[in-house]
Amino acid sequence: MLFTITINDIVPSFRFTQKNLLRIYPKGTRLNSSNYDPMIGWMHGAQMVAFNMQFGALVNYAHITICRRQLESPNGWCRGGHHLRYMEGIFGANGGCGYVKKSDILLNVGPNNEVFDPRAIRPVQKILQVLVYMGEGWRSDFGPTHFDFYSPPDFRVQVGIRGVPDDKDTKYSRTIEDDWVPVWNEEFSFPLTVPELALFYIKVVERDFSGRHDFGGQTCLPVSELRQGIRAVR
Repeated sequence: MLFTITINDIVPSFRFTQKNLLRIYPKGTRLNSSNYDPMIGWMHGAQMVAFNMQFGALVNYAHITICRRQLESPNGWCRGGHHLRYMEGIFGANGGCGYVKKSDILLNVGPNNEVFDPRAIRPVQKILQVLVYMGEGWRSDFGPTHFDFYSPPDFRVQVGIRGVPDDKDTKYSRTIEDDWVPVWNEEFSFPLTVPELALFYIKVVERDFSGRHDFGGQTCLPVSELRQGIRAVR
């Protein structure tokens, strides 16, 4: 419903959220505990975007439950789980205290009374360059036959940006075969038009020839919180 409203009446919806609180929650007629894409609400100024947190628990502990493969989609994303990672990412800002100040770009009013439009075409403000070097730790977190029965895992990294439509992007590393400690050493660049609202995510999957890849881990971070240097994420 929010998506339909914002497409047809984007300016009134933005003006409303500049002076009023807007809460969004999953549709009550759903039969499962899936989540919707919170980026739609955040990009249009909604302050409270509710989630089904119990689904996140299933995703976080998917590797020790019999439902792990049922939770995963063919392209390697846990269905609905990545939306919870977006939530963890955006609220990881401000020290992870649970409160994040709304970006000024969502509150400002231009000289001609115009408000922010996430669909507008803008110049690139920043280029995020990320070098994905290596990964380790799966041997201690997973059993020796968790990914493959007869050989070490084949890991691939998926990195991307979530934000305004022009900034959304996903890129993939090459697959390192038969290695518990893969070294990718690959660099990726992401031009950003609205870096204030951008989230950077990184995800690792173990590739299967069947096309049903195994989940290896994922995390999400606000671009505004990233700093230069060597970093480790989990």
